[in-house]
Amino acid sequence: MKILSNIFSLLVLVVLFSGCGKDNYDAPDSRLTGTITYNGEALNLRGTGEAIQLQLFQDGYDKHDPISVYVGQDGVFSAMLFDGEYKLVTRDGNGPWVNNRDTMVVNLKGSADIKLEVTPYYLIKNEQISVTESAMTASFTIEQIVPSATINKVMLILSKTQFVDDVNNVFRQDISDVKPGAVSFTADISGNTDVSNAKALYARVGVLANGADQAIYSSIVRIR
Repeated sequence: MKILSNIFSLLVLVVLFSGCGKDNYDAPDSRLTGTITYNGEALNLRGTGEAIQLQLFQDGYDKHDPISVYVGQDGVFSAMLFDGEYKLVTRDGNGPWVNNRDTMVVNLKGSADIKLEVTPYYLIKNEQISVTESAMTASFTIEQIVPSATINKVMLILSKTQFVDDVNNVFRQDISDVKPGAVSFTADISGNTDVSNAKALYARVGVLANGADQAIYSSIVRIR
């Protein structure tokens, strides 16, 4: 009886290990990297909170849910995938660009580096940002790309980390009634202890277009 019991236990273990083996799939080992660009130049975006996403689709599988790909504040993205053909699109209504959702076909074998071209409503050029104990001053040019676009607001932003956007900051001032072209703004930061006590300080400006869920940003400037 003891021998039969031992044999039964051994058979159970074999079945369990066999079942586990079926559930252990190889991890994807091919890398897709890319940059969101306009006329070949990388766009400056919000990179925190998974705010800007791309979507990858692959035909031929029962599950057709998209693979989410998150974009960094320098416009760069990456994903580990299996080799194959994918369709890459921007997420519907997401990003500071025209929502045309053109499909880009990506043939991945080992690795691929791509540029995903979009049309932003605005660009920020020639930014000059300075900070004193009491004020933040920013001068820059708002270049209109889409003729029908209008500006919702301009944002002056300071952060104590290298992640600088409308959510991740220690200071933000919104300015409305702004027109495209060369602009200059000064914001009062006196009394802001988060700014004065920050060992490191980074600055950025952003422009949010009406109808867009995300702003376009300038490059990040390290103040201290």
